[in-house]
Amino acid sequence: MEQVNQLKEKGNAALSSGNYEEAIRSYSEGLALDPKNHVLYSNRSAAHAKAGNYAAALEDANRTVSLNPTWSKGYSRKGSALAYLGKFDEAMAAYEKGLELEPNNTQLAQGLIEVKKQAEEAKLRTEQLFEKLRNNPQTRDWLKDPEYVKIVEKLAQNPFDIQSLDSKMQDKRVLTTLSVMLGLDLGSPMDVDPPAPERKPPTEAPPKPEEPPKPKYDDLPENRRKALHEKDLGNDYYKKKDFENALKHYQKAIEFDPTDMTFLTNMAAVYFEQKEYEKCIKECEKAIDIGRENRADFKLIAKAFTRIGNAYKKMEQWKLAKTYYEKSMSEHRTPEIKTLLSEVERKIVEEERKAYIDPVKAEQEKELGNEYFKKGDYSAAVKHYTEAIKRNPDDPKLYSNRAACYTKLAAFDLGLRDCEQCCKLDPKFIKGWIRKGKILQGMQQHSKALSTYQKALELDPSNAEALEGYRACSTQLNSNPEEVRLVKHAKYLNRLEIIKITTPDHTNEQSVKGRLPLSTIIENK
Repeated sequence: MEQVNQLKEKGNAALSSGNYEEAIRSYSEGLALDPKNHVLYSNRSAAHAKAGNYAAALEDANRTVSLNPTWSKGYSRKGSALAYLGKFDEAMAAYEKGLELEPNNTQLAQGLIEVKKQAEEAKLRTEQLFEKLRNNPQTRDWLKDPEYVKIVEKLAQNPFDIQSLDSKMQDKRVLTTLSVMLGLDLGSPMDVDPPAPERKPPTEAPPKPEEPPKPKYDDLPENRRKALHEKDLGNDYYKKKDFENALKHYQKAIEFDPTDMTFLTNMAAVYFEQKEYEKCIKECEKAIDIGRENRADFKLIAKAFTRIGNAYKKMEQWKLAKTYYEKSMSEHRTPEIKTLLSEVERKIVEEERKAYIDPVKAEQEKELGNEYFKKGDYSAAVKHYTEAIKRNPDDPKLYSNRAACYTKLAAFDLGLRDCEQCCKLDPKFIKGWIRKGKILQGMQQHSKALSTYQKALELDPSNAEALEGYRACSTQLNSNPEEVRLVKHAKYLNRLEIIKITTPDHTNEQSVKGRLPLSTIIENK
């Protein structure tokens, strides 16, 4: 228990400092030693939520509530995870259950108020989105498709949960729906700032004699008028993809009015299209400085930061892209920037994982794990096998070895997960199937264990461990084990074409081709 408490404190410290992966790892190691510790599941749920792994956060919250149904904090974790997933009705029910147990809990009460507010916002967002889609000639007819309606409802409920729609993203309607929802043209490679709207006379003004239309921007100072005119020309050339002329007009606009940052961000858009990303970044940085000096709208500042992030993303400099997306979010939060930020964060994690891979160091860690396993120090062995897996995540033997440790620690759920990964990586690795069967036996899931041992016997019909496990499960499932062996499973065992029979003294081995009586097989095994 002292070691469990140390791991919990280590996880808490990592969580407080924002190192969520380290926190999750510490809590998981603690749970390997004490798999019924509801506080550790609760803490790991919080770490998963902070890391954006909301499905995992909900799984741990459910485990917390299952282990201690009278602990109100577990319902707070569950309500929070459900709210992040957009399941507002279930989240409200979780908070209400927690308040039944502890009516004066401020955190639960505040959580319930917040999730009700989110539910109302989601409802309003859904209504507004459907209204937009009904008014859009491109999406109007799609609403007749019930499957499309479900996709829209999911998007409206949680606009940040794009990941859950990965399987639907091949449907071109989804991209169009997102563009309508966010008010964007996602088909355009890079936006430029639109020209200022023309002034229109009041509709209710008394009739006047017809006059020739006034020139655009007529009421502005001359330098400003000329600058905006050059910008408009630049925008026209940009839309025609005549980038050289677009740049010339944006540069003239800057000469007339050097205080407007949008001229610079438009130049950056041109450089972006020309794949000159360093120039794009340089222009955006100038634009931000000028915008700060002249108190530009924070949305324009955010847009410049986003453009820098996009440039670094194109150059696959994921960490720098993340930095500038975060700066953009600090100026003005939008769903599209949140999506871009999540995308580069996944890229960073994947790059770090690949950079960490080292089969040589994995083998060294595996040997250390083997040594600790032989000494009976299973928690230390888990630590080294875990490091080995990080260094070589495609080696099925490492998962099998760690599963053996988890079995010794009675952490059957973690061991089962490792066995499943082992068998997935190498379906012909018989030890993975046997170890999975043993864990399922330990979990009293004899029917599943029986099927698992059968998989092992398909790979090696003469494997003693697999046969022993198969028979033990049969004994548990039936009142007459002998009858099970001789009758119920005869169909499976009689399929064997070649059977090796070893005499009791192991001095003679022969191969017998063809089918043998089942009693002979059992006797010799």
